Amino acid sequence: MKNTKFRTFLIIAVLLVTVYFIAPLVIPDLPSFWTEKRLKLGLDLQGGSQILLEVDYSDLKIPQKEKEEAVKSALQIIRNRIDQFGVAEPSIQRVGDNRIIVQLPGLKDPSRARDLIGKTALLEFKLVADSDKIQTTYEQLNEYLDKNIEQYDYLQEFALESDAAANILDETETEEETTNEIFTQLISHEGMVGTISYENIPKLKKLLEDEKFQEQIPAGLQIALGKENTKDPYAPRPVYVLHSEAELTGKYLENANVKIGQGYTPQDKGPYVVLNFNNTGAKKFANVTGQNIKKRLAIVLDDVVYVAPTIQDKIPSGQARITGNFTLEECQDLVIVLNAGNLPAPVKIVEERTVGPTLGSDSIQAGITAAVIGMAIVVLFMIIYYGLSGFLADLAVLVNIGIVLAVLTLFGATLTMPGIAGMILTIGMAVDANVLIFERIREELKSGKTVRSAVDSGFDRALVTILDANITTLITALVLYQFGTGPIRGFAVTLSIGIVGSMFVALVLLKAMYDGFVTNVNRTKLSI
Repeated sequence: MKNTKFRTFLIIAVLLVTVYFIAPLVIPDLPSFWTEKRLKLGLDLQGGSQILLEVDYSDLKIPQKEKEEAVKSALQIIRNRIDQFGVAEPSIQRVGDNRIIVQLPGLKDPSRARDLIGKTALLEFKLVADSDKIQTTYEQLNEYLDKNIEQYDYLQEFALESDAAANILDETETEEETTNEIFTQLISHEGMVGTISYENIPKLKKLLEDEKFQEQIPAGLQIALGKENTKDPYAPRPVYVLHSEAELTGKYLENANVKIGQGYTPQDKGPYVVLNFNNTGAKKFANVTGQNIKKRLAIVLDDVVYVAPTIQDKIPSGQARITGNFTLEECQDLVIVLNAGNLPAPVKIVEERTVGPTLGSDSIQAGITAAVIGMAIVVLFMIIYYGLSGFLADLAVLVNIGIVLAVLTLFGATLTMPGIAGMILTIGMAVDANVLIFERIREELKSGKTVRSAVDSGFDRALVTILDANITTLITALVLYQFGTGPIRGFAVTLSIGIVGSMFVALVLLKAMYDGFVTNVNRTKLSI
């Protein structure tokens, strides 16, 4: 800093950058050439959602090293999904061995993000069973439930209805020849697709979780529920009997995109999803469609059938469509999940918290109030105790605060309540450096040195102490950032920027003020 030209250039550059990035905080309407970056507020300041997730690899028979990789993969996939979701400045961090904390500031629809994060995204293409196999499946399940209905108390109402129907028999029929159609009562079955009413869906899900019931489904087949109608969530949902072996899986998927139909045909109306397969997947898809013309191919995501169109012809292009009664938002969420990949292990939500914007504004107000009061006390103390020198120190501290805000904006960091605490601590540390310098200058003046000589000696003598105190604090802040999480990191970031800024304003900016103030005017006394 002995080179005054370089020092002057550095100070001007820092001040210009600071003004450039903090001006939007004060002036809302700026010219178009101004930066579009704005200071981002954390979850505790603007409200939003916080979700604590746990990667459940307890059922995976894998060594510890692969469990570690599963957590890392889940972290990356969740980050990709959230980034595509469009939340401003999300925070996604690993906590402990297998937990991940997700903070979504400003999110208005936490349920949508929650559903998006937890999806495993297992995409499969499965053939719908033909009518004979479907009929056989229903008959076997009806017979099993008829003999074991006492094990399923939640299906008693269907057993009673079947008993009432069985009492009306032909004279030629006997009771032994009659099977109560309990499963058929649960699921109405006509043609290739069954339907189930909204109130019976929980019963079917519970039934499909029963291992003994699953054993009664003919080998090579499975029962899958169709996607709900989002426009009418209480509407009946389709039920399919599928071949359990997938003809094609999502690992051959290259990308997925949302398209908007022009409405020339009923199938080409509204938003839909286009799937593009890689070369291997395109060949497999062409073979599947070519060998199963006039059969139905179900597109299954996480065991839910999204659509099951009839194959009209061989599709050699390697491109498939997922059409249906979808909203644009549903299509966008589906594309995000498909493009972000499959979660390596199930992820469950351990805790969910929502912070309202009112609490956030209260936090901002409290933080601003604390900062203003603290700053006012410091400013008054410095002016009363150190006179004009104290005033110069106050100007330097204000510049330091501006530098902190500008750097946070420049690097897209997020300001949180702990960050505000770091800024308040920075004010104290910046003043501390100034106090060290002023006391050294006082000592030099008492020893009989001239003002210019006392100022130079004061800065030189305080330099080592200031560097020592600030560098040790900076090391502590870096350790906090490295090993801390969430709010601790926010505090460490703000504190680190503030420490570097305080050293700059104390050793460079304040020294330049003194040089200009003492050199340009022949002073015999100094207000300190």
